[in-house]
Parts: sequence; C-alpha cells; structure tokens
Amino acid sequence: MPSDPAEVARQVADRVLAAPPTLGPGHLVCVDGPAGSGKTTLSAALAEVVPATQVVHCDELLEGWRGLPGLAATVAALLAPLAAGRAGRWRRWDWYADGWAETRSVRPGGLLVLDGVGCWSPRIAHLVGLLVWVEAASDLRLARGIARDGEHLRAEWEQWRRDEDELFARSGTRERADMVVRTD
Repeated sequence: MPSDPAEVARQVADRVLAAPPTLGPGHLVCVDGPAGSGKTTLSAALAEVVPATQVVHCDELLEGWRGLPGLAATVAALLAPLAAGRAGRWRRWDWYADGWAETRSVRPGGLLVLDGVGCWSPRIAHLVGLLVWVEAASDLRLARGIARDGEHLRAEWEQWRRDEDELFARSGTRERADMVVRTD
C-alpha cells in the first residue's frame, strides 16, 4: 500500500464508491487502528478526494480517556438512523471541559468516514463498506501522541494503549480490515 495519504485516499474512495451503498443511501468507511498511527491524516485526505464527505472523529464520541468500552454502542446508535435514511445524531465529548458538549448531526447519503480507535466493531460490520486499518511502530505512535498532547498525559497514554490493545484483540479489527496502511 502506498504511504502517500492522498494516493491511499484515492484507492479507498475508488473501492468504496464502486460498491453498492451499505449505510442506507450512503457509503461508510471506518479508518481504525491504534492511537498515533495516522488515521486522522488519512481521513482528512479522503475528505479532500471525495467532495461533501462527512468525517466523524470518534474520539469526540468517547467519554474521556476511559470511554473505549462504550464506543461501539455509541457508534451503533449514530449509524442506526443513517441506515434507515434518516439523520444520525451524536453528542460531542469536550476533552478540555471533561464533559459532554453540544449534539451534532450527520446527514444521510454520501460518504461518511468514521475516524478513530475502535470506530469499527462487529456490531456495525454489516454497515461498513470498507474497513481501513492504519498502523505504525509503537514507539513512533507514542511519540506522536505525547508531542500532540503533552508529556503530562503520558500515564493516560500508557493506559490508553493497554485499553486499545485489549479492544483490538477482542474484536479482531486488524484481521477483518479490507486494507492495511503503514505510516512509518
């Protein structure tokens, strides 16, 4: 797989849009993988390639650092109305205020990209047009995260990495991916 995000995004778009819709009248791509691997970069590139793409960053659906266990249910609740051709809604987690913020909506149809650790789960597998797994070396991912969030959050990052390892082992996300992308 090419490492250029724009080239990967074009390949993802070509594959998912060539297939029948899986999310009501729309298409769904999940860009999953461990934190710091480059999922958001790929998701942004995909939004550049496909006009009017909606991107939902699933870290905004988590209830803070310990929110991974509830994410699958939250994503399923967002997607259920979209699968029926209606708008989906979700409440944004404000990481700075450490609490729930405004409710946002996603319109049906077009391309929806879910971006984030644990955005794919077996609960929604039947709605996913393409699952892309993005990965990089563990030390690089940690360095990226600390550079973005600050050294003071190292303990949170270490616990997060254990939580995501457990989630991925349980769900088998990488093994179910349609595409695997390395960013290191």
